Amino acid sequence: MRTTERTGQERARQAAAAADRYRETSDERASVERQLDAGVPFPDSRQALAARARRLLDRHAVPAAMAVEAVRAEPLTAPDAYERILGVSKDLQAWSFLPRGARAARTVARISVRENGRELPLGTGFLVSPSLLMTNHHVLTDAEAAQQCFVEFDAQVTVDNTPQPSVRLELDPDAFFVADERLDFALVLVAPDAGGRPPGETFGWNRLSAQPGKLVVGEPVNVIGHPMGRLKEIAVRDNMLQVRLDDFLQYKTDTEPGNSGSPVFNDQWEVVALHHSGVPRTDDQGRVLRSDGQVWQPGDGDDAVDWVSNEGVRISSVLRHLAQLPPDSRSGPLADMGAESGLSLGPAESAAPVRTAADTVGAPAVAPAVTRRGLRAREGAFGGERHLVFLHGRSQQGKDPESLRREWTAGLDQGLVRAGLPPVDPADAWFPYYGDRLVQALPAREAVARATETTGLSPAEAVAPASSTARAVYEEMIGEAAVRWNAPQETRPDVERLAPGDLVGPLHRQLSWLAARSDLDAWTIALVLRDVAAYLDDPGVRDAVLDGVLETFPEDGEVVLVSHSLGTVVAMDLTTRLPTALRTIHLTTVGSPLGLDSVYKRLLVEVPRRPETVTDWLNAWYPSDAVTIGCPLADEWAGTVTDVAVVNARDQAHNIMEYLSHPEVAGEIGGHLKLS
Repeated sequence: MRTTERTGQERARQAAAAADRYRETSDERASVERQLDAGVPFPDSRQALAARARRLLDRHAVPAAMAVEAVRAEPLTAPDAYERILGVSKDLQAWSFLPRGARAARTVARISVRENGRELPLGTGFLVSPSLLMTNHHVLTDAEAAQQCFVEFDAQVTVDNTPQPSVRLELDPDAFFVADERLDFALVLVAPDAGGRPPGETFGWNRLSAQPGKLVVGEPVNVIGHPMGRLKEIAVRDNMLQVRLDDFLQYKTDTEPGNSGSPVFNDQWEVVALHHSGVPRTDDQGRVLRSDGQVWQPGDGDDAVDWVSNEGVRISSVLRHLAQLPPDSRSGPLADMGAESGLSLGPAESAAPVRTAADTVGAPAVAPAVTRRGLRAREGAFGGERHLVFLHGRSQQGKDPESLRREWTAGLDQGLVRAGLPPVDPADAWFPYYGDRLVQALPAREAVARATETTGLSPAEAVAPASSTARAVYEEMIGEAAVRWNAPQETRPDVERLAPGDLVGPLHRQLSWLAARSDLDAWTIALVLRDVAAYLDDPGVRDAVLDGVLETFPEDGEVVLVSHSLGTVVAMDLTTRLPTALRTIHLTTVGSPLGLDSVYKRLLVEVPRRPETVTDWLNAWYPSDAVTIGCPLADEWAGTVTDVAVVNARDQAHNIMEYLSHPEVAGEIGGHLKLS
């Protein structure tokens, strides 16, 4: 059977199932309509309204001052306060609404199939990681069908309303393909472009979230796609979420069959659903009706159908399905979907079963069964007198040290080539590894996944350390970072009947401020700062990490020490415990939190002062990397520190390979290794 025929049959089956669900929810939809007619703007549950209001405030989608103004005029119940906040969000859009929509639109592509010498449009897809495209199962039914297809990005008109040249890329289902018929989704790898870059580096990608609070009944949705295979179109504003089911959303908006596989966005351009079907009007026998009331026949065409609504698959349901895949299936491309997806937190965190907040208290630590050890460099590397040492950061538990060493070397070699220096061999680098030891040393609650939809917690609370003292360090770090980035010191609304925790706490607000002004999401920032806090607070954790590093570390000669993130904190402590036969240390720190007072005052070295064992120190930082908020370091640390500000690629703000690929960073390392 031809791909287009199979797609048509699958689309008809999905439309019939959507029509059944539409009929089954007629009472619920009628209730919503009655409440809307009665003046209730968002006829949803109190819990849903609360989660939505918190998310809007956390993400700064509604300025906190405006939210306070909306609720302070009179005493309000919590639901009334939530509705006021949601009303502000719905009625007033920031100037960034349109450019952010344009940015989201670049992630959307037209999917076409090669069939009998022709190229026929099938549907729409959108990037959800640097390399993964999401669409409907009925568009790409299996890997064989995907092999016959290609995608086109920028298939749209320009601001002058003239066609824009599109960028055509191939699909690579042999590298990755997963689909589910019931949820009607498919994920497929998009092959890199001619320059070897994944498509997300050029067009961006949507960070999917398993967290609640992205949409409530009565809010508008926005859909971007390729209806009937046409150039890219967008449906905004004249639409509304009608009914929320366990796995599906039903909404009014203007879409056509080619929109299958389109992203459904809220007003903050977060993906809330995968559009998969229009809902046709049917008669008592379940037959599809035409706009003139007659029974529709296949030859009538989709334009003749009386479409009454639209339906999309909830993104949270897709993510839950993916989280249940075997661990091997969740590695690779799925691990690049962003921390808030719940799929990229590392084996010790993402592989754990879904738990509620209560389940995590006293739960056993999820630690690797085998403690992996670091890698020594081969004998005679760099003349035997100099040693290149890579010191990694957090969330490396359960990973293969050899693979990690190759990744670090690959990033460094990119920078060395750009600096006009020869590349190095991975086998010539030392790679101390403490990832497993860190997880094993952390208290049980720190090692358990809590970044899941069922917790109902914000990132700040979901990953906060269990230890009261470690939590104090964690809160101090977030607070200091927020102040350094000029977070407003706002007061809470003085509303008699509004519970103190019903809006958003200061810790949530500070963390979301950092996320909103950086290229990192709140989960990534919270997880990094959590582990730094645990390391600094608990001597047992610190000793376990340092002992693990020293097991695989040069004992003499000249060391070129390259460290990242938490590894930069470990590196500074390490200088107090190194063998005396080590003559010189050339230190490079990248993505470092060492500029925060709350960090450096808890180190083992005399701070803030460059250790005497460190001959020179290069610190590379990216101003949009929230972990480096205390940088540059030269103003805080006594002694010679050379600060280099770099610009990392989109979605790679804290990535070690991105940092090392800069020639000014790699060139300094290569110079100490005496490469020529």
